[in-house]
Amino acid sequence: MAKIIVMTSGKGGVGKTTSSAAFGTGLALRGFKTIVIDFDVGLRNLDLIMGCERRVVFDFINVINGEANLNQALIKDKRVDNLYILPTSQTRDKDALTKAGVEKVLDELRRDFDYIICDSPAGIEKGALMALYFADCAIVVTNPEVSSVRDSDRILGVLASRSRRAELSLDPVEEHLLLTRYDPDRVEKGEMLRVDDVLDILAIPLLGVIPESQAVLRASNVGMPVVLDEKSNAGQAYLDAVARFLGEPVEHRFVKPEKKGILQRWLGRTA
Repeated sequence: MAKIIVMTSGKGGVGKTTSSAAFGTGLALRGFKTIVIDFDVGLRNLDLIMGCERRVVFDFINVINGEANLNQALIKDKRVDNLYILPTSQTRDKDALTKAGVEKVLDELRRDFDYIICDSPAGIEKGALMALYFADCAIVVTNPEVSSVRDSDRILGVLASRSRRAELSLDPVEEHLLLTRYDPDRVEKGEMLRVDDVLDILAIPLLGVIPESQAVLRASNVGMPVVLDEKSNAGQAYLDAVARFLGEPVEHRFVKPEKKGILQRWLGRTA
């Protein structure tokens, strides 16, 4: 039976879809059959990030409404075995997501996949609540800034009270923190929260720290999950996060300022 993971946040623009694509790809690279589902009805960015927008014929809402079967809507990634995408609709609104419809799709996917990643919209509107309702595990994505962390704290409250696990008095949703767009130099200047500051506020296990990186934008622009750019710091950080999720003891990297050589320091002073 598959494990359902929701990639969630309180605030938009923190890198949820980028993280969903990277994390799902990372799990598939480790041999797990993985599907990433776009719950952001009306916007639909996951297919762009994963480079399959031209292959979308049917979508999540078509399946829920019985207009197509699941096999017709699934898109198999061309680069990574075991990786699939279920895009959503750009033309419907979020009321098209029904609890019974989503549950039926997830139950069908559970039989064939190891991991189901739900790429949630930000906040607590209907699409976001539907994505987190069925979750076994939540990866809370936040930036190291006060407003983002505060909104993530609210999401943790929603997970604790409005998930199916909470409703049925089952074990709580497993929670992890993914700290994105982290810049150690700006942290040293007091322009961003430190990792420890965020952990003090949210009090959930740290899955990974993803450094601010131009590689993320480059990868998005060419429709490639950044985790496939193994030379980039961001790609390596996502691979580390996947390893930790699978229970491997991996030290956190990219959390301290890089030591600069004499030439770099001189260029910094003259820039």
